[in-house]
Amino acid sequence: MTLTLQKKQTRVLGTPIDPVGWDEALDRIWQLARRRQSSYVGICNAHSVVTAQQDPAFRAALEGSNMNTADGAPVAWMLRKLGHAHQQRINGPDLMLRYCEQASQREESIFLYGASQTTLDLLQERLLRDWPSLKIAGAYSPPFRPLSAEEDAAIVQRINDSGAGTVWVSLGCPKQELWMAKQLGHINAVMIGVGAAFDYHAGTLKRAPLWMQKRGLEWLYRLVTEPRRLWRRYLVTNTAFIAGATQQLLGK
Repeated sequence: MTLTLQKKQTRVLGTPIDPVGWDEALDRIWQLARRRQSSYVGICNAHSVVTAQQDPAFRAALEGSNMNTADGAPVAWMLRKLGHAHQQRINGPDLMLRYCEQASQREESIFLYGASQTTLDLLQERLLRDWPSLKIAGAYSPPFRPLSAEEDAAIVQRINDSGAGTVWVSLGCPKQELWMAKQLGHINAVMIGVGAAFDYHAGTLKRAPLWMQKRGLEWLYRLVTEPRRLWRRYLVTNTAFIAGATQQLLGK
C-alpha cells in the first residue's frame, strides 16, 4: 500500500521545506518504513537550497522527496520568519540517532549505505554498543566511481532482501539526494540522506561542540577545522543564501 502523507511545505529560496518538529519527522519516517514504501527524505541546509537554485537535477530530487527537513540554522531561521515560529533544526546526525533508538525498541531493521568500510565497521560497533537490540540488516560502502548496471541491481536486491524499512545514506550533498531519487521505485524502503553523520557517529570526523550546535555555529566549526576544503563553499553559499533570503523576505 502506498502511503500519501499530507505535505505542508514552505518554500525557502524556492526549495520546499517541511516545517516539522522532531516527533512528526520521526513518525513520518516510521509510517513509511513500516510499509517499506519506496520514498526518500532530504535534510536541507543553506548549501542545499542554494545548490538547488543552480542545479536542476538536484532541485528535481528535492522536489520529488517525501519530506525535506530544515537542517541548517539559516533554513530553520527562515521558516520562523515565514510563519513557523517554533521551527527547530532537524539535522541528519541527530535524526539518525533518535530514529535508531526508536527502531531498537520496535525490533525494526535498518540498512547503512555510504562512507568507507572502516567507518561502517566503527559505526556499527557504536550503534550496537548504544542499542544492543538494534537490527542492522546490512551495510555497504560503495566504490568511488559510478556503479555498473549489474552492481546497482545487486545492491538494490541486497537492500530489498534485507527487510530493512529505512536506508540511511551517507554520500554527501548532492550525491546522496541524486542517488535516492534514482532509486525511487526500486528500493522498497524510505531512504534518508544524512551527509557526514556516519563519520560523526563512527568517530572518524569530530563534530562541533554541543554549544556551537545549539547556537547554529556548526558550519563555523567545520570551516575552522577544514578551511582549505570548505572556505570557498561557505563564502559563496552563505553570501548567496543571505542575498536570497533578504530578497524573499522583502518580497513577502
